Amino acid sequence: MNKNSTIVVTGAAGFIGSCLVSYLNDHGFTNLILVDDFSRDDKSSNLTGKGYKEKIEREVFFEKIFGDKSSIDFVFHIGARTDTTEFDYKVHQRLNVEYSKKIWNYCTIHAIPLVYASSAATYGSGESGYNDSHELIPNLKPLNPYGESKNEFDKWVLHQDNHPPAWYGLKFFNVYGPNENHKGRMASVIFHSFNQIKKDGLVKLFKSHRPDFEDGKQLRDFIYVKDILKVSYWLMENSITKNSGGPTYPGSRQRYDLSVNKNATVESGIYNLGTGKARSFEDLVKSTFAALDLSPNIVYIDMPADIRDKYQYFTEANMNKLKTAGYQEAFYSLENGIDDYVRNYLGVKKYY
Repeated sequence: MNKNSTIVVTGAAGFIGSCLVSYLNDHGFTNLILVDDFSRDDKSSNLTGKGYKEKIEREVFFEKIFGDKSSIDFVFHIGARTDTTEFDYKVHQRLNVEYSKKIWNYCTIHAIPLVYASSAATYGSGESGYNDSHELIPNLKPLNPYGESKNEFDKWVLHQDNHPPAWYGLKFFNVYGPNENHKGRMASVIFHSFNQIKKDGLVKLFKSHRPDFEDGKQLRDFIYVKDILKVSYWLMENSITKNSGGPTYPGSRQRYDLSVNKNATVESGIYNLGTGKARSFEDLVKSTFAALDLSPNIVYIDMPADIRDKYQYFTEANMNKLKTAGYQEAFYSLENGIDDYVRNYLGVKKYY
């Protein structure tokens, strides 16, 4: 991808989106169009000092780009309503399904490669496993409206005859890292643990409400945001490059030359993005204490009733598909990721 390429990042003021903007800047990309609801002051620090072409409010984005003749070369659609405790499905339907369809259709019409954020919340309680095979997606049973909306879009995508020249849906597992200060209740357990330790010298964890899991032994696939950035960037660099020649895709106005990028071998599709190794919340909290050079002090409390029946006790990404596609870099271990996050960001009040 040429360093002068125009790249759209939706959700750009949020946690993962703002980190992606910084990562793109670090790799020489500043011709960025940032899309989000920029009215929230608590997210403004996420974009301080970052380079970009312009910011466009989410609600006027399509109106603006349809009237703009400048070329867009790649889209990272990271923006979404991610609150798993928001049970009004209409909110998720509008922002996570309908808005995403507009992004998809725009990228299809203009032949723009696309990476979009799906979620491990689509797997529900995991009764169907955590395999990212397309054949299994219609049978998944998410536990909340957020997961349902993400799965509805994934299912819609798989039924489309017309599509962008290259597209990748990434099922993010439990992501943690810098720039999540604004997320409140939805921030990672590491973020909350750090602040509890600083305030009270202890961490409160949810008790288990299932007999097959001990307190603190609930298991999740925790992935450091820097690994999300590396994979997303790798997909962009290994996708099809815009050119005046090459095959035309259904519904597209542009042409792409598959020979321009000799490494453009990553098949379009939906991919898991976790570490492939589930770890316990107890391990997570102990690692947070260790990063602060403190001995662990954990207190177990009852899980809130409103999420008790919607809670995932185990997630673990099957990562074979992404590895087979060619991604071979090692992921941060839980200990190393937390140590970097706590010492280099939370502990010094630094943004990425």
